[in-house]
Amino acid sequence: MKPKNLRAEIESLDSDLKIQYVFSRCKTTSNGKAINDAGFSTATFYGWPQEERDYLNSLAMRLKTETGLRATLLLQEAAESAAKVKIDGLKSRNERIKQASATEVLDRIIGKPFQSLITQVNMAADEEDSQEMTLFNLPANAIASSFFDVYRDIQAAAHTEYVFKGGRGSTKSSFASEVLIELLINNPEWHALVARKVGNTLRDSVYSQIVWAIDYLGLTEKFKCITSPLEITYIPTGQKIYFRGGDDPLKIKSIKPRFGYINILWFEELDQFKGGSEVRSIVQSALRGGDKAYVFMSFNPPRSKTNWVNKMLEIPKPNRYVHESDYRTVPVDWLGQAFIDEAEYLKEINPAAYEHEYLGLPTTAGGLVFENVEIRAITDEEIGQFDRIHDGLDFGYYPDPAQWVRCHYDAARMTLYIFDEYRGWKHSNSELYEALVEMGVGPEDTVIADSAEPKSIADLRAYGLSCIGAEKGPESVRYSMKWLQSLVKIVIDNKRCPYAAEEFLNYEHELNKDGEYISAFPDADNHAIDAVRYATNRIWKRRGKK
Repeated sequence: MKPKNLRAEIESLDSDLKIQYVFSRCKTTSNGKAINDAGFSTATFYGWPQEERDYLNSLAMRLKTETGLRATLLLQEAAESAAKVKIDGLKSRNERIKQASATEVLDRIIGKPFQSLITQVNMAADEEDSQEMTLFNLPANAIASSFFDVYRDIQAAAHTEYVFKGGRGSTKSSFASEVLIELLINNPEWHALVARKVGNTLRDSVYSQIVWAIDYLGLTEKFKCITSPLEITYIPTGQKIYFRGGDDPLKIKSIKPRFGYINILWFEELDQFKGGSEVRSIVQSALRGGDKAYVFMSFNPPRSKTNWVNKMLEIPKPNRYVHESDYRTVPVDWLGQAFIDEAEYLKEINPAAYEHEYLGLPTTAGGLVFENVEIRAITDEEIGQFDRIHDGLDFGYYPDPAQWVRCHYDAARMTLYIFDEYRGWKHSNSELYEALVEMGVGPEDTVIADSAEPKSIADLRAYGLSCIGAEKGPESVRYSMKWLQSLVKIVIDNKRCPYAAEEFLNYEHELNKDGEYISAFPDADNHAIDAVRYATNRIWKRRGKK
């Protein structure tokens, strides 16, 4: 159903007191004075439900924002209605009669002379703090220099779709969150929707990012941020910033703002969606009204040039602005010297990984996940020198097997060695324990296992193994896989570890229904890979998420 306009919303209020309160509140910054001017008690006001009070305030603030234009439009609309009314037996064709009739119509609506209202509202608007009526603009020192041109383009509303692609530290997400806030504040009928592929990743990523931006811009007191539901409200107008995951499209379709439309849509980590058709479906569900809309898309370009999002951008689109950025245009004090040092180190020892992670460049042509695998014999002499041993265990029974691996990580050379493994089917936990002991796993060895199997972990501990669960999070698979991809080499002895060698050599990204590669990692034929992720859990968790 099409949302009502502001006048219709005010007219639809169920009592004259509420209508009078909206117009009184529009003229003053004091709620108490508004109640007094409306002619009723604070007890009456606070007897209304909190949601109703918030809604009345939002109507008043919207009316204040548009006060000059709104007063004129109300008068014009009322005049059109009054033109059909006979006064003293004549139709109100004369401008003076139309004006009088319009006032009469609105007098019935709001309970006080409308001309007086126009005068009072406009006088109050002149007396209000000018900051309330001035467009909000991002401070220059909040934007990295590489975003100046696209910022001007957004302000000019020159395009609808804005794509922000770049590597780590490019500040693309910071810019998107800041400009979203500016657009929201300057357009009091607009709302925003922020989307990620998986709903349970929203709170610790884009929600936290926007809360950060609100605080950074000094607007904390003007926004109400809640986590249940995940939602941010601009207090002066009641506008909303919604957060939804693409994995539950019905929750996107069900969003119905109390007024206005969703006119701002931000896709974060665009490459995590399953393709252009899924993104278009969300756009169509969310943007269903209004004359102007902004669609922001931000992401680190996938490694593969054949990934759907990289291929999408090869095709020009008239209303799309593609912006590329990287950390080299960002002030050093924004990122910290440690960030710069890590980037320069990776540039020296693994140029391909540096180009992908920090410059945001696709570096491969196919769908293989691991381009850094080296298959060779790992000698007993080498193994004798390994001093950082990591054991990982992926539980299974049948048809999925149980898989154990043993690794060594050389941090200085960013090289992982996989040199021992065991795979078995239909093992009870006691049988699995015996097999691991036979492989040389002792009580002094810490085995990090899949934490989704707490009973199996407890059984192995009871039998005598030092077994603990891996620390997981909403995006632990992606973080750990990206860490493995960033290594200079993953060396696998294919004679000692044939299963691991086969999985790492053949593991590919998922394909969507159009036969295009997407950034997701398939949960199939990856038992050894999962065991390696668990074995190195403490390493990539320590290194950080991004």
